[in-house]
Amino acid sequence: MSTLTDPSALPAPAPETFTVLLETTRGALHVDVERALAPLGADRFYGLVQAGYYDDVAFFRVVPGFVAQVGIHGDPAVNKIWRKAPFRDDPVRAENLPGTVTFATSGKDARTTQFFINLRDNRRLDAMGFAPFGRVRELEVAEALYSGYGESPPGGKGPMQGELHRQGNAYLRAGWPELDYIVRARVVA
Repeated sequence: MSTLTDPSALPAPAPETFTVLLETTRGALHVDVERALAPLGADRFYGLVQAGYYDDVAFFRVVPGFVAQVGIHGDPAVNKIWRKAPFRDDPVRAENLPGTVTFATSGKDARTTQFFINLRDNRRLDAMGFAPFGRVRELEVAEALYSGYGESPPGGKGPMQGELHRQGNAYLRAGWPELDYIVRARVVA
């Protein structure tokens, strides 16, 4: 079974430090990961990248001056598997400063595949358990990701996460054609 459809088959642990190249429709984003910051988050990110999970995945939530969020797969069948594969929280050992990369969560031990790039000083997220595991080198590329849709309704015109999980990229391409995507993600160092 492919690691893309079998969460238990992800490689772990990740190297102590590694770099992921996110080839996006807006340009290259290098994510430098330090496993010591959030070991479980680094392991999950490494495994998902190695499995090809983030290839052709949209930055579906980009809020200027806040975050650029990505990580819901374009294939609904893959989403169904990964929504049922949360992993435990890491203690917060770094601050959510501009350029840091952090897994999204909806509560205790609920992280799965979504992560965000902090576009500003979001240290208020530290006390909420959001544990950064890396940093992007090209913050200006992250800030340039298409942000015209913003949040999902009622706060913005962006896609609804539930529908994205159920319908995948077909849903996004039909209603939000300007979104930027990770074309390919790979470990480069």
